[in-house]
Amino acid sequence: MGNTRGAAAFAVWYLRIVASVNFLSAVWVTLGQDVRRHNQADFFTPYLLTAGFAPGLFTAFLAVTMSRRKRAAWILNLGLSGAFLGLFALAMAFPEIRSHPQNWVSLALTAAFVVALLAGRRAFYAKGDRSNPRLAAAVGAGGLLGASLLAALLVTVTNRASEPSTFLERWRYGALRLVSVAADGRRLPGIAPPTWVDVAVNVLSTALLLAVLYAAFRSRRAVDPLTEDDEKRLRELLDRHGERDSLGYFALRREKSVCWSPTGKAAVAYRVVGGVSLASGDPLGDPEAWPGAIEPWLAEARAHGWIPAVTGASEEAGTVYARHGLDALELGDEAVVDVAEFTLEGRAMRTVRQACNRVRRAGYTVRVRRHEDIPADEMAYLLRRADDWRDGAAERGFSMALGRLGDPRDGRCVMLECTDADGELRALLSFVPWGPHGLSLDLMRRDRHGDNGLTEFMVIELLRRARESGIAQVSLNFAVFRSVFERGARLGAGPVLRLWRSLLCFFSRWWQIESLYRANAKYRPVWEPRFLLFEKSADLPRIAVASARAEGFLEAPGLPGLPGLPGLPGRPRRGRLETLR
Repeated sequence: MGNTRGAAAFAVWYLRIVASVNFLSAVWVTLGQDVRRHNQADFFTPYLLTAGFAPGLFTAFLAVTMSRRKRAAWILNLGLSGAFLGLFALAMAFPEIRSHPQNWVSLALTAAFVVALLAGRRAFYAKGDRSNPRLAAAVGAGGLLGASLLAALLVTVTNRASEPSTFLERWRYGALRLVSVAADGRRLPGIAPPTWVDVAVNVLSTALLLAVLYAAFRSRRAVDPLTEDDEKRLRELLDRHGERDSLGYFALRREKSVCWSPTGKAAVAYRVVGGVSLASGDPLGDPEAWPGAIEPWLAEARAHGWIPAVTGASEEAGTVYARHGLDALELGDEAVVDVAEFTLEGRAMRTVRQACNRVRRAGYTVRVRRHEDIPADEMAYLLRRADDWRDGAAERGFSMALGRLGDPRDGRCVMLECTDADGELRALLSFVPWGPHGLSLDLMRRDRHGDNGLTEFMVIELLRRARESGIAQVSLNFAVFRSVFERGARLGAGPVLRLWRSLLCFFSRWWQIESLYRANAKYRPVWEPRFLLFEKSADLPRIAVASARAEGFLEAPGLPGLPGLPGLPGRPRRGRLETLR
């Protein structure tokens, strides 16, 4: 096993070093000239060593896919490097070729790479999506057609030749330029575009090549979502162990998949986003059976080349995940209010108390009902109002939101409806069950024209009536990096902590990080730490992007006509405080 991993690491680092040299040769003129000179006439360089950005990007892409243990990348590299090695060995039969020591070095390095691939073949096990070949062919054909037409249009607009030319000739020139470094202009005297056009077309061809490679090597994008049987079994686990985790009910989001322990006593719910297998909260079920669910989840992630990550795990679950090779990063704190200990008395609660009294004097009232007790016509009206108040078209939330409202299977959820003095609905809160004696906030919506303090008024009314309903604890919003805001504002805080707090305050202008913390802190909750779990620190940027996409803050629209190929992430929408949950 050690030899296999060592050989695989050698192959990956070979590609990384070659990619670096290619990039460096593109910007270092003398080095680039040397590399090109050593790759002409009777000389040849090692596998993939060619100066330029395009070969650098190609090699870097192969290095990335090989580092993710993609089987398809291993097959491509073995085929290309094996063919190169065969040609190099054949060329060494000629005296003028083997007389150069550089060629022997190139042959040895290429042979070492091929041997490393063969020795490390078992390390490249990650499966791709079965639709990848078809998608890559579609991207290649469609992209070549579109890019060649765009190239022909550029040539038409910028052509400086004095002789006339047809559009078909200009299209042919653009297509040749796409698939080769230079087109033969002597056969097309009526075509003479500027140099920048040729460069732009070459850049376009590089982008097309990378798109085809991405389509060919992409990880499996999705697995089967929850089945009715899965949901039934998850609900049974929640009935028995639901009080352990306030986020447990959110595992019932239907775009999630689930890995079960062999005994069926535990499960990990996750969703694949951008090549990241993203689980949320703690595993469901008996903690003693958690390892039995974590192991198949990790095995499935590695089999498909996904990056395993967990967002919002408790300290207990983080400890179990750490035994399976995951590292932890404190993500923030969840605000949990103990109903028995909560009080509005005291100076610390004066602001909340005044806000509630002001709203109550204005004639606002709150109605609390289980979803199953709301008639269908009234629920339809509540859904319409909730949609009207939503900020943006996308439904946000993943780890701490159910993503649906009014579903008949969620009858035990609790709805709070706030109406003004005229009986007009002004705000809604929805909570999911947290075991038999707890509630966890799912959704907050309010009319922007309602009075300030509506949210505080509704939360206080829920806490006041909770004791009568047997509710012992209520989970509110999640505060990202809460400890930074709290400790960074204290006297004697270190310079690093103060700088970190300043950065978070700056970004709070767009993502309201600090305001969420302060909105939670006013209820004097118990802060329960939540953790982000990951395997490698180098994966954190991809995990962050995947989490943002899953939560609805980034979008990745598909390319027109190619719904299977994701585009670049869209711009994040700014949401109101009520929709950040």
